[in-house]
Amino acid sequence: MEKLEFKNLNISEELQKAVEDMGFEEASPIQSLAIPQILAKKDVTGQAQTGTGKTAAFGIPLLENMDKNDESLQAIILCPTRELAIQVAEELRKLAAYMPEINVLPVYGGQPIDRQIKALRKGVQIIIGTPGRVMDHINRGTLDLRTIKTIILDEADEMLDMGFREDIEYILQYIPDERQFLLFSATLPNEILQLAQTYQNNPEIVKVTQHELTTPDIDQKYFEVKEDMKLELLSRLLDIHDFNLSLVFCNTKRKVDKLVSHLQVRGYLADGLHGDLTQNQRDRVMRKFKKGNIEILVATDVAARGIDVGGVEGVFNFDIPNDNEYYVHRIGRTGRAGKTGKAFSFVSGREIYQLRDIQRYAKTKIEQAPIPSLSDVEEVKKDNFIEELKEKINTEDISKEIYIIEKLIEEDFNSIDIAATLLKGIIENSPYKEEEFGDTEAHEGFVRFFVSVGRKQNITVNVILNTIHEKTGLTGHQIGNIDIFDNFSFVEIPSDRASDFYRFMGDTYIANKRAHIEPAKPRDKSKKKSRDNKNKKFSNKRNRKSRKFNPHRDNNGFKKDNSSYYSNRNNNKKTYRKDSYSKNSYKKDSYKNEYRNDTNAF
Repeated sequence: MEKLEFKNLNISEELQKAVEDMGFEEASPIQSLAIPQILAKKDVTGQAQTGTGKTAAFGIPLLENMDKNDESLQAIILCPTRELAIQVAEELRKLAAYMPEINVLPVYGGQPIDRQIKALRKGVQIIIGTPGRVMDHINRGTLDLRTIKTIILDEADEMLDMGFREDIEYILQYIPDERQFLLFSATLPNEILQLAQTYQNNPEIVKVTQHELTTPDIDQKYFEVKEDMKLELLSRLLDIHDFNLSLVFCNTKRKVDKLVSHLQVRGYLADGLHGDLTQNQRDRVMRKFKKGNIEILVATDVAARGIDVGGVEGVFNFDIPNDNEYYVHRIGRTGRAGKTGKAFSFVSGREIYQLRDIQRYAKTKIEQAPIPSLSDVEEVKKDNFIEELKEKINTEDISKEIYIIEKLIEEDFNSIDIAATLLKGIIENSPYKEEEFGDTEAHEGFVRFFVSVGRKQNITVNVILNTIHEKTGLTGHQIGNIDIFDNFSFVEIPSDRASDFYRFMGDTYIANKRAHIEPAKPRDKSKKKSRDNKNKKFSNKRNRKSRKFNPHRDNNGFKKDNSSYYSNRNNNKKTYRKDSYSKNSYKKDSYKNEYRNDTNAF
């Protein structure tokens, strides 16, 4: 079956942009079969498993066929559970992101009905609901279905298994005979076919067969991780497993480019592959990957199609795929030729439900794994170094080196001291050795850096945070205090990331101004404190230091109900308004200073 590409669909620019934002490039099998039929306003009976892209299969043509000038209710979608109703509503809202005239509302039990009634009175074009709650609204007179143009039954077999047939038929009697009827189900038993025959008009029947995972020699694990911590988790796993070749999958081209940039900044040999590359660029990237000149290939699903590279040891699902079939294709690129492969999936928020669908679809087991700590990474690095050393001892000609060591031993030098000195030399000559920053007057666990631009160059806390994130991948949660003065600034970076930060940010551009960055020097203690305090008072500051609670003082350290406080506030009103970022955020951020040693940060 030839797959449909979304860019070739005859849909509005608003819908096309939303589809692109969601990372959809190539339609899944059910989407390729169903979308053209639904766009043509035909009734459709579709057989497909959960997680195969059913929601987009009916959601995209549904939104395209909507009358944007009609404020009345135009479509209703019935789902067996409130969880599915919420999920479908979220997906439709993403698809309708650039269609402000379309309002989507989920209605289900367990939520106060008054809130739903209030939303219905404001005007809704699409309702997604469970049969019981929809019936409740009909009986209360708060839901008028006479203007419905499309009805959709999602997971119809589940609804019938749960005893909702009478409820469905009760709802259908309030819907006009002239409407489009779409029915989607994982199976098509006789009861479903009878329902279709009774209520649909010459339906097009589209079926997608279920795929079973055919690569059992793959160790599959998943990690529950916050979205902004995925990069850190990926880095730790790459360091622990030290794969020769790895594939990392993202759902969007934008994310591929961003992740490649962050991995390169961290010192990994990485490159990207997506649909915006020319054929020459694509061929060049693939040649480097096959030769091992790059060890990590970051790709979208469409761009990775047809990749056949032996020796891929690890596959990372940085994003959970939009189509369950993609998961099977992704991890099938490892564990070949009798070798065992590893597949890791990063799950954030509600993506856990997608992962469960994938397990049912592929008939496979994906086990949860704990987030590796920094000490885990260090232990593995030490073990790897020892193994490399053993291999060199057993395979390389070291007779000349042995002669030198024997001479040193004859001169009463200890063999352990000799080995330790040689190891020290290896580590110091490493291009990735840790810098010795000395005393930079930073908080514990941080290194303080001087930045040669400040407020007069239009530098703000957010500008610095965004620049650092773009160039190094460090998030606001990881960065410590930021102090901004007229012509320079200071920023605190976690100690274990300071070397990489200094290496890649030594000379850079911040807000289109060239900036020099270097480790901060200790302040001259001989200078008067009053002068120091005067300078600091009028700086923009993002304070990350934890403070003890004092009921007699406010967040800025001023005494409550004290005239000096009000005087200071009035005299420096402009300054403190600028400082509002740190006032409002220090409470929620201060505990995160030591996040890298705490796996709960994930």
